[in-house]
Amino acid sequence: MPSTTAFLLLSALIFTVGLVGVTVRRNMITVLMCIELMLNAVNINLVAFSQRLSSLEGQVFPVFIITIAAGEAAVGLAIIIQLYRLKSTVNVDEVTELNG
Repeated sequence: MPSTTAFLLLSALIFTVGLVGVTVRRNMITVLMCIELMLNAVNINLVAFSQRLSSLEGQVFPVFIITIAAGEAAVGLAIIIQLYRLKSTVNVDEVTELNG
């Protein structure tokens, strides 16, 4: 079984990739996927500490986080589709206001 440190390093790497993607990328769909990466990195941390501390709370919270992330992805994708229909672009810089 890998150590807790290995899981924390993996989580930090995934979170960093997500953070860089959110700050550097301009495509809304890519930004949404990077936010999902960051949430998954948090889930890895919770499960790693749960295993380290022999506690079930750290394994129950990721289930709620995954559920919330699925809802966030569905609502975010619906907003992106509507913005694409309105503005014909998914570039974050080109969409400055929500009305036509």
